[in-house]
Amino acid sequence: MQKLIEIKNLTVKYGNNVALKDADLSIFQSDFIGVIGPNGGGKTTLLKAILGLIQPTSGNVIFSEELKDKGGDIGYLPQVNKFDQRFPITVKEVILSGLARRSRWAKPYSKKDNNKLEQLIGELGIEKLVSKPIGELSGGQMQRVFLGRALISNPKLLILDEPDTYVDNKFEHELYEMLLSLNKRMAIMLVSHDVGTITTYVKGIACVNTTLHYHPSNVISPEQLKAYNCPIQIITHGEVPHTVLGSHSHIHKH
Repeated sequence: MQKLIEIKNLTVKYGNNVALKDADLSIFQSDFIGVIGPNGGGKTTLLKAILGLIQPTSGNVIFSEELKDKGGDIGYLPQVNKFDQRFPITVKEVILSGLARRSRWAKPYSKKDNNKLEQLIGELGIEKLVSKPIGELSGGQMQRVFLGRALISNPKLLILDEPDTYVDNKFEHELYEMLLSLNKRMAIMLVSHDVGTITTYVKGIACVNTTLHYHPSNVISPEQLKAYNCPIQIITHGEVPHTVLGSHSHIHKH
């Protein structure tokens, strides 16, 4: 299985504060990794380091040959509340801006680009929103739009930072089902506090609380979380109960 990214001994400090310490993680092309941990534990810092938005204090984020042009090959869905809703831009322009890293600001969009746009608009159910200013949208609508922006470049890795924070229950279910389908052609990293939900979908779990512990399964017990120094409570829900297995090797193999 092809490795897309290798993170080695990654440490990030903000002043004297250590946000992430000696983190190691391999991301393969078929991975679906759930990233969990407490607020302030370093989850978003990990994502920003992968995206090149911050420079590590030490350690490395090593990209495969296919990902060396990181701009077009990584799709990113940030937290909705990080966006300035007063910015004068329409839904269509937001989605197409996902192609900007391919140096298309000064070039007209191709027929292929516009066909992809129409396809995404249909899949996300936002046909009636295309011409609306982004500031007029609800949180759930805006999340749909930003997902379209993240996907329009056909990335090899999709990174989502708490995408279920502002969405309605209907779209939350649609989102996770869509991610399962997308995982057939791209790797996915998903930050979420809803451990009970994401364990239904992800293939592995990265527990981040300054340090990082990778668990190569979607089944994880409260005892394992405690051992990983990851103070997250698992709440199971739904018609199918979650099953907890015994401890096993934590080596990330493919």
